Amino acid sequence: MNNDIQAFFGNEREDFFLYKLLEERLVAEWNLLEIRVQKTQITFKNPRSFAAVWLPIRRIKNRPEHYIIVSFGLPVPLESSRIAESVEVRPGRWTHHVIVSRPEEVDEELMGWIRSSYGYSLEKIKKNQGEVDHAD
Repeated sequence: MNNDIQAFFGNEREDFFLYKLLEERLVAEWNLLEIRVQKTQITFKNPRSFAAVWLPIRRIKNRPEHYIIVSFGLPVPLESSRIAESVEVRPGRWTHHVIVSRPEEVDEELMGWIRSSYGYSLEKIKKNQGEVDHAD
């Protein structure tokens, strides 16, 4: 088990369990993805980032006691009650944040959004390579 991941979660066992469920599903789908542990988040890359998990900085009223936040990017905003927040970080790039507090929330709907984000990041890689190749 990765010591950096354990250190990231510290004593937050419930949050770590939720993370591991998500990680297992992502690794089963894309066994060659890179997992990068940073100070504030754990990022999944392909080689571009397509999803991240982070912990709340402070507790927010009316939210569960234990949860992780799963973030991913798409070219359009999603409409769903599960999306805690959507932010257009730059034109045509929306970052979505989903609160996951129960194992059953690591479900096909969430995985579908992450699959879309994975595909979106691959499209951006191809587009950027095409721009570089075209410029040469």
